[in-house]
Amino acid sequence: MKELLPGLYLLPVPIPYPLKTVNLYLFRGNGEVALLDTALGTKTARGTLELSLAELGLCFTDIKTILLTHHHPDHYGLAGFFEGLGARVWLHEEEVGRGHLFWLQPEAFEEASWRLFLDHGTPEEALMGIRETMAKTRERVHPPQNPTPLKDGEVLEVAGKKLRVIWTPGHADGHVAFYLEEEGILLVGDALLERVSPNVGLWAYTRENPLKDFLASLERLMELPAKVAYAGHFGPILEVKKRAQELIAHHQERLEALLGFLQAPMTAWELSLRLFPQELDAPGRRFAFAETLAHLEYLRLEGHVKREGPPYRYFRA
Repeated sequence: MKELLPGLYLLPVPIPYPLKTVNLYLFRGNGEVALLDTALGTKTARGTLELSLAELGLCFTDIKTILLTHHHPDHYGLAGFFEGLGARVWLHEEEVGRGHLFWLQPEAFEEASWRLFLDHGTPEEALMGIRETMAKTRERVHPPQNPTPLKDGEVLEVAGKKLRVIWTPGHADGHVAFYLEEEGILLVGDALLERVSPNVGLWAYTRENPLKDFLASLERLMELPAKVAYAGHFGPILEVKKRAQELIAHHQERLEALLGFLQAPMTAWELSLRLFPQELDAPGRRFAFAETLAHLEYLRLEGHVKREGPPYRYFRA
């Protein structure tokens, strides 16, 4: 636990994923306590969070406001737990429905996901265990039943601080950052990360061009006169514009690489093996596929490639 400025604290919490930890942010002031993101619903996460709160003389029931950057499990997992203790949960309007679909109506989402993978050339053996993986993750997620929708541009007053909601789709359809204008601080969730590129994948039921959304979100973040950005993982980003420009260049390189691979028609699955040749576990390989597909659909919608199928094969326009 670390105090970033009076009334704002960083609370790192362990997660059983490659990123190792997720950063939560606690606001305290004017007799109010709020938490930005909640971590995954594991015993380890809850125990770590409970100890961090105790250092501040707080307990779970003191938290009356939950702000969520997006619906992914490492950020959203304990939202329903806090809602059950009386907290009000805020989530972007696009994420409200998506969170309900993913976590409360899994059969429809799983069927659509299965079809998406198969339609783009994924072999069935690569999908073995996908339902079991999703079921195991759902055991660790407590979705809120009645979240309050957030809208882009609205300003919340939370624990004595004013936070402007910045809609930053791409990593998730309804991903948001929160901008503390008076302090010059951005809380960017997974829209911007210090060490790695946030995953930008095309999944079942996502917006049609998540990479275009993501690049536009980076441009929007660059326009803000932020002194520092605190992210959902890793350390602070001291040069927001520079880091955003690095990520834009990174994705441009991937787009150019895909065009270079398309000497003959190929499926998204085949291209993902070229774009991400390293050895990956099954979940990692599915993330690589979704990211490859997002880049291919960007190229298609921009008129650079076409496709025929299913199973869909992409080729240069």
